[in-house]
Amino acid sequence: SLARKPVKPLQAVLPALRNAGAPVIWLNWGNRPDKLNLSPSALHVYNCDGQSVGLGDALPGAPCDASQNHMLQAGSWGAAVVDDLVKAPADISIDKYRMSGFHDTCFDSVLRNLDIQTILFAGVNVDQCVLATLMDANFSGYDCVLLEDCTATTSPAFCWDATLYNVRQCFGFTTLSTGFLT
Repeated sequence: SLARKPVKPLQAVLPALRNAGAPVIWLNWGNRPDKLNLSPSALHVYNCDGQSVGLGDALPGAPCDASQNHMLQAGSWGAAVVDDLVKAPADISIDKYRMSGFHDTCFDSVLRNLDIQTILFAGVNVDQCVLATLMDANFSGYDCVLLEDCTATTSPAFCWDATLYNVRQCFGFTTLSTGFLT
């Protein structure tokens, strides 16, 4: 699937970053089980007909216990990093509750306490969460670099193209991980 496109490049990038002493931060959805951190509009967007699987709802066919299969719920299979990407013990995990990882999280404080000035961006969906977080990082004064081959989207192709265009035009830089690693 398109969403798995970043896995192989990230399997090379993550160890290289760790070996260089760069912190790796996993910024993932992690909503409360009671959904009290979600507005009605956020709940509606993900289940606008009331019949679909929305935020915090059980995921049919998930390969785990029913209590652990909720969509984007903190600690659940539905919010976990894919099995092919391994978190190292020194990696930092931060739950987010919005498209942007800056709102209502400790992400900015962690970056500032680590004296981070440049952020490398990877993940899915590049035209949604990744872009929203990258834009807020830019607005907060960080230098932003999108690793193109370490991102993907399940949206139509024009969304990918528009995201790359806008990052290059307004919010930062793009590069391939292969060029970054050399």
